[in-house]
Order: sequence, then structure tokens, then C-alpha cells
Amino acid sequence: MENSMKDRFVNRMIKIGRKNRLCRICIIPVMAAGMTCFHIAARIRGNGKRLAMLVLTFLLFAAYSSFSFPSFMTIVGPGYGLMPISEEAQEIQMAEEAVIDLDRINNLTAEDVMPEGRYPGGFFTEADGEGDAHADAAGGVQNQGAFGPALYDSVAQGDTPEFSADDWRLTLVNLQHSISEDYEVVLGEVHTLKGMLYCDARIVDDWLAMQRAAKKDGVSLVICSPYRDLQYQKKLFNRQIKYYMGLGASYMEAYQLTSEFIAVPNTSEHQMGLAFDIVTPSYTVLDEGFENTAAGKWLAKNSCDYGFILRYPKGKEYITGIEYEPWHFRYVGVEAARLITEKGITLEEFWEEYM
Repeated sequence: MENSMKDRFVNRMIKIGRKNRLCRICIIPVMAAGMTCFHIAARIRGNGKRLAMLVLTFLLFAAYSSFSFPSFMTIVGPGYGLMPISEEAQEIQMAEEAVIDLDRINNLTAEDVMPEGRYPGGFFTEADGEGDAHADAAGGVQNQGAFGPALYDSVAQGDTPEFSADDWRLTLVNLQHSISEDYEVVLGEVHTLKGMLYCDARIVDDWLAMQRAAKKDGVSLVICSPYRDLQYQKKLFNRQIKYYMGLGASYMEAYQLTSEFIAVPNTSEHQMGLAFDIVTPSYTVLDEGFENTAAGKWLAKNSCDYGFILRYPKGKEYITGIEYEPWHFRYVGVEAARLITEKGITLEEFWEEYM
């Protein structure tokens, strides 16, 4: 059929050219274009499978473009394979892309990022004030349930304890492991810079013991951010994305930058009530400078004896997915905390080796 259509086309053009000499010049490019079309059509019919693969490749590229982020985005983590971002993160609003000044964003500090002087944790402003009164008030804690002594028996010398994946203290939460839908938090009250707030009631005793021990050593520890519910975590995350986009970042760039120091909704340890952002009255800004304070040094050395670990250590960002946070401490129980601290590993590495 192709040959007959092509022959009819050529014969028709020749007849027109013979009848009208003035049209001969115009007929030549028309015939060339027509022959090209016939040639392309023949190629398409003869390469249907290749064309289908080309279309499929284009569709996959479109699916992973910034327009589809984060609905189609996946994260690759050590030992966890390819996992999708949580549905809660997909609820974040899209926006038009703009030119981004990466030099400006890379030089941002915590104070630059959050409006009204708020730091990424979301609970503290400089207007809250500081001083020894905070440390004194921190002693007024109400525990809504007793869950055993503050400290557990030490691990025998050279004897590695056995750990269970079902232990609530060791629950792993990150971009690859979101909080399960049936996870329930038993809340107990704890005094913070914002008054009485909440955490998992089972860790209050250990927190109080650590706070008292630090005070004996002349160090004041104060919680500035304990438990956060899912809605509040979404609010923090969305607000940060809007801020970066206001600086000219695209949605995809703002999402990535935000997730480096604010956990994606439903992947935050604060939602489990097992994590604290800790400050000291003389240093209430959440930045790397906290590691050089007496409180930061005391926590790095002694927190494991009370079941807490530095959750996002320096040099492990490629594993945790979160920037270094010397103020963020997570409860995992004394035995696990001592092992993790002694070996200088993260909770992710602990799971790979011991669970």
C-alpha cells in the first residue's frame, strides 16, 4: 500500500508539473517533503518496538522529574533497599520553580531559616528568656506512670547483650522506616522551656536521673523540644519549604534542603516521644556551637549511662540523612546506648549489626 500511495503521489506531482510550467519550481520541494514523510512512516512501521521503548523512557523520565516530586521519589539507604517517601510527605503543596541562589542558601543559619527567631525544632524563641530559673523549674516534672528504675544493670565486661527488634526503645525511624500507623504514645509530662509538655512516659525517670546527675556536675540541662504530633511536624516542614522557596528555590530543592535538618512528617523521632532537643540556659541556640558548651560535652560523654544517644553525629550524615545535631538526643535504653556510644555508630548501623 505504501508503494502505491507513494507512486500515486509522485505521478500526481509530475502531471501537475507538466500541465503548469510555473508550478514546476514549487513541486520539487513539495515532492522532497512528501518523499521524506513516506520514508519516516516506513521507518516507524518497521521499528514499532523501538518506538514503544522510546515512549516508555520518556514517561519514566517525566515521572521522576521535579513536577512529580515527591510522589514518585524514592530514597536509597544503607541496607534498606528502595523505599518510597511517606504519604504524609506527599501532602505538601507544589509551587512554581524559580532561579535559586545556592551560595545564599548554603550560608544560612538556624536563625536565618525560621521566622520570628524560631529554630527548626519549633518550640523556642529568644523571647522566652534564659537564666538559672529555667534549670530550677525543670525539676518540676510529673510522670504519669512508673516504669522501673532509672538505670539498668551494666553490661558484663566483654559480654554483648541480645537485642530485640520488638523493643519499643529501639524502634528505628528515618526516611526508610516511617512510624507505623498503629504506633501509640503513652504520654507523660515533662517541664520544658515552654512549660509542661509531653514525651513518652516510660523515659521520664531516666531523663530526671540524667538531669539531676548533670546538675551535680554543675551543668544545667533543659528540654526545648520534646513530643510533637504529626500535624505539628507537617506544619514545621511545610513552613520551612515555603521559606526556602521564598528565597528562590524550586520545590524540589526546598524539599531536599528542608529534609536535611527537619524530619519528613511521620519519620520524626519527636512523634514517638523518644527524642529531646536539649539546651542549656547559657546557650539556647540550636547550632553546632552547642557541642562546645559544658552541657554539650557532658551529654556527649554521659548521656549513654541514662539510655540516650547523640542521634545525628558528625560525619554520619550519609547514613542518617540528617545534618549534625549535637543537641538532639534519642532514648534507646542504657545497654544499647552504651554500646552505640562506645562503638561510635548510629542507630541505623546498630540495627544492621545487632538486630
